[in-house]
Amino acid sequence: MYDVHSHFIPPEVLDWLRDAAARSLISVDLQPGQTGRGPTLTVGGKWGFELKREFHDLGLYRDRQAEARVRRTLISPVPQLFLYDAPPAVTIEAAQVYNGALGAIASAYPEQFRVLVTLPLNQPEQAAQMLEAAVSRGAMGAIIGPSYAGKLLSDEFFTPLWEAADAHRALLFIHPLLNEDPRIQRNRMPNLIGVPWETTLCALDLILSGHLDRFPNARILLAHGGGFLPYQVGRYNQGYASWPAVKSKLQAPPEAYLRRFFYDNVLWHPASVRFLMDVVGADRVWPGSDFPFDLSAWPPASVVEEALAALEELFSAKL
Repeated sequence: MYDVHSHFIPPEVLDWLRDAAARSLISVDLQPGQTGRGPTLTVGGKWGFELKREFHDLGLYRDRQAEARVRRTLISPVPQLFLYDAPPAVTIEAAQVYNGALGAIASAYPEQFRVLVTLPLNQPEQAAQMLEAAVSRGAMGAIIGPSYAGKLLSDEFFTPLWEAADAHRALLFIHPLLNEDPRIQRNRMPNLIGVPWETTLCALDLILSGHLDRFPNARILLAHGGGFLPYQVGRYNQGYASWPAVKSKLQAPPEAYLRRFFYDNVLWHPASVRFLMDVVGADRVWPGSDFPFDLSAWPPASVVEEALAALEELFSAKL
């Protein structure tokens, strides 16, 4: 079994966080957990989460993989540590520490792990250089947020990163952060509805802007089944048929572009997964878990043979 959506925080990163806090580079708050739960880690004053042992204890993390019969895992940094809002020098320093530590894990267990790195999205030129260096050392690509400073990923600001991803056929895993719309800051809605909304907004903009045609070799993986994107495919097609302003930038109806993405199957509902496969093609839907976050689908749901064949090739290839 494969898992393309899993998170880990190497101990070196936690050490860096303590040191960065001591140097007043960033705020780090580690509060004791309630009974039966781990401590809560909050970095930069927002998006706190339970720091379970599985996040940072590699032995325990591997044990959980073995128990779930997950044979190969694509490890990603946690989105809470993207640090896009920090000064660029801090974001770059954090990424260097994180990426180096994950690279060491992949080198130690090459048959079990491949990695995605984190990048300073607030410095696209530097992000492009770091992506190229990481891919040359065996990383599959990078995990990135859906936007930065109000700029969606199709913005010219990010062109250096897209050029690098396209040149190296790197995988970009678009993983949302919690939505900060003030209307939904209750009842866990920033996660329940805000997270899939952020993915939907980013992905549809990549389609309608013509970005996917501009960078056809960059491979894009969408978290959480693509958010709400696949469900509204009929509306996108109707807009394409009705409005020249929508059609003018595209070489095909939007539905065709939905098949350009890859999707994890972190949807927790078999009917939703079946619909996703019907719309985008079963080979584009990959097994994921979001482990070890609270809303993880553990173990990952199964996928069809065509998807497994694609994953076998992907995990075995040197990009």
